[in-house]
Order: sequence, then C-alpha cells, then structure tokens
Amino acid sequence: MTSSWQAHEAAVARLQASYDAIPAGSPVRLAKKTSNLFRPRAATSHGLDVSGLDGVIEVDPVGQTAEVQGMCTYEHLVEATLPHGLIPLVVPQLKTITLGGAVTGLGIESTSFRSGLPHESVEEMDVFTGAGEVVTTRPGDDLFDTFPNSYGSLGYATRIRIGLERVPDRVELRHVRFDDPGLLSKTIAEIVETREHDGLQVDGLDGVAFAPGEYYLTLARWFEPLADRGDAPEASRLAALAPQPPTSDYTGQQVYYRSIQQRQTDLLTMHDYLWRWDTDWFWCSGAFGVQNPTVRRLWPRRYRRSDVYHRLIGLNRRTGFMDWLDRRKGRPQREMVVQDVEVPVERLGEFLDWFDAEVGMRPVWLCPLVSPGTSTGAQWPTYPLRPGTTYVNVGFWGTVHVGPEAPDAPRNRAIEAKVMELGGHKSLYSEAFYDRETFDRLYDGPHLAAVKQQYDPEDRLLSLYDKAVRDR
Repeated sequence: MTSSWQAHEAAVARLQASYDAIPAGSPVRLAKKTSNLFRPRAATSHGLDVSGLDGVIEVDPVGQTAEVQGMCTYEHLVEATLPHGLIPLVVPQLKTITLGGAVTGLGIESTSFRSGLPHESVEEMDVFTGAGEVVTTRPGDDLFDTFPNSYGSLGYATRIRIGLERVPDRVELRHVRFDDPGLLSKTIAEIVETREHDGLQVDGLDGVAFAPGEYYLTLARWFEPLADRGDAPEASRLAALAPQPPTSDYTGQQVYYRSIQQRQTDLLTMHDYLWRWDTDWFWCSGAFGVQNPTVRRLWPRRYRRSDVYHRLIGLNRRTGFMDWLDRRKGRPQREMVVQDVEVPVERLGEFLDWFDAEVGMRPVWLCPLVSPGTSTGAQWPTYPLRPGTTYVNVGFWGTVHVGPEAPDAPRNRAIEAKVMELGGHKSLYSEAFYDRETFDRLYDGPHLAAVKQQYDPEDRLLSLYDKAVRDR
C-alpha cells in the first residue's frame, strides 16, 4: 500500500473514531468550517473529523481516472489532474466546492450538456453511513443511485473514483448574442444535439441573460495547436516553435462576465477557463465594490475568490449590516434570492419572461445539461431529471427589495411554484419552502426514506427534508 493510501486509511480511522465519540441522540454533522450552502446550518458541539480527507489519492493518466477523497476541493483536484492533461468531466464553477459535495449535492458546468452532472462520472465510492460503517458502492446499487441530491442524509463520501477527460491547454470562446428567447432556446437544443455551431465543434456551453432581449451563449472549443493534432513531425515541430496567440487574464483588472458583452471571441488557458467565474463569483463581487477599478487595485488578488465573498455574506448575516443600511436609507427590506433551477429547454423563454416580470434580477446564468440517467438509463431517484432531455440551469444570486413580507420569502416561494409548473426542478443548496407532501413528491421521499432506513437504522443522520427545509 502506497503512502497516500495509508494516509487515507488513517483519515478514515479518525473519522470513525470521531463518530464513535458523538453521544447517542446528538446530531451528526461534518466538522468543517467552510461551506457552499446558502441555507442556515445549526451549530453543533460534535462533528465528524474529516481532516486528512481533502486530497487526491492517485491519478491514473492511462486509465483516465482519479481516486479522490470526499472533502477534496475541485481546486486541488484540478491541480492534480491538469498537469497530466486531464480534468474531471464536469468541473463546477467555484474552487472550494468539494467533490463529495458535488456528488451528494449536485453540481454543474459548461460541459454538462454532454457529460451530465458530477455524479454521472463516478465509477465507485466509499460512503461513511449513519450506521458508522464504510460501504463501497457502485452504479446500480440502491445507495449509489440514491446518493446524488441526498446532502449527507445517507452518509458522506470518503473516497470517490471518477472518470477524467483529456484536454488541451487552451480554450477558444465565441460569445453569440440573441435578442429572442425562442431563438436562444432553439439554438441551445441544436447545439446539444449536434455538438457544433456554424460548423465548429462545441465542447463547453453556457450563457448569460443580461436583460430582456439581451442573451448570450458562450461556445467553448478545446483549442489544440497544430503540434497537438497528430500532424506530420516536421509540421508539428514548426508549429511548436511558432508563437502562440495571447490568452486573456480575468484575475487582474478585467472582469470576465463583462467581456461577454464586449468581445465576440476570446482565448483562455484551460486553467483560467475552469475558474473564469470564481474570481468575481460570477458578478456577485460587485456587491463588495471589487469591480470598481480603484477598489480592485487595492483588493489583493489572492482574496478575489468566491469563498472570500461567501464569508463576507456570512458576516452580513450575523451582523445585519445591509438591513441596517437599508433602514437608514428608507429602502424596503430585502429578500435573499439565491437559487439554481432546471427548466426544460422549450420552457426557458417562458421562465425568463416570468422571472423578469416577477423577480427582476439580472444578470442570470444559463447552463444547459442533459442527464444520461443511472447505469440502467433510469432517472436518478432523488433528483428525477428525465434522461436524455435537455434542461437549462438558470442561476440567480442576489437580493430583491420586497418590504415587510421579506421574512416570508414571497419571491422564493413563487419561483418554486413556477418551476414546478414548468416541469423543472430546484437544487437544494439554498433555502427551500416546500410542504412535506410536495417535497416528497419532487424528490422521491419514500424511496429515500427506505434507503436511509437500510443504511442508517438508528436515524443518526438528519433527513433530507430536515436539512433542506426545516434548517435543522
């Protein structure tokens, strides 16, 4: 056994010991300081020790797989795979999202139109269950198939084997504008089907709706210089010596999302493409003044990261500073509207029109996805997207001035109702307001409860409903 595997086994042993030390009847949670959730988490004096479970055990460049610990962030995962010219099939946008978190809580990015969601490239995983056991599970097992979107209610992944894809070191971008949401939806559907647009291959696909009548799709093509394409040796040698076109840098003074409106084409390194949204947390850094040129120069580059902004949001929640400022200025109370929803591509225009009229928050992110389903081609039980159907993830993150009814979350409740009406689904990383009957219908509560009973017979772990809706 190599040292990395020995270290992994030692970390799992610490996890087991920390579980055994938690008094019976006490809640079982991870002892971790960071989170990408946007819903309250109850404090606990006892937690599972996951120290040492945050790395990559090994990368197999030939087999194009990686053995990864559950608490490993995608930032560290990419650091281990990219030197081999490999990346996970889906790399969520934010650096501190963990692989285990993306598998149990879903994740998405621009490759999702061809590679699905992160859990759909998992080949095997070890899950530490509510019974205090490590269970190795594979596609087709009840635990494996029910784990996505279970958010720790079935246990926590300690080791995950994932497939990787080979990539070049650069990505070519085309930003295509649309004025009509119907044409936007039609084009998305065509690209998903053909994997190309205007005769050029599309390897990554996402978009931004800046305003009614102003929509952009960003078409990414893995850009391989002549030297990487298997041409004649002399041609390859000359191409390798030729100067390569410069790449853009959006970790400095320039802001990536603004470039979408400002230029038709772009070129990024693969590394910078993967993290293009993290530097400014999409566009949310604007709330902290970081997009102001003067502030940006003074704000250290190492702190231009999504996790830093997330901590600032947490600080505001604890202090109520923005509410105090709104009261001072006589502005209505804010409702936080932070959600990601999936709607069928043919209903995208309808949802965007409704969202403009009823919520009015812009920009919003658009990310097409197609789930291949489970190993048998069935839909995943706890997040039942129809396999082979094109959905578009619509992401919106901010606040809306609604007045004294803000604590009742009227905009969030309306979004839940509209998404259900359109045959879509909502991710559960943020606040949810469903009644129990509706929740169980949307997320297959009876099946989840049956699997939970099998692997957590003493009900040590909180149920998904308790975690997502009751905020326990």
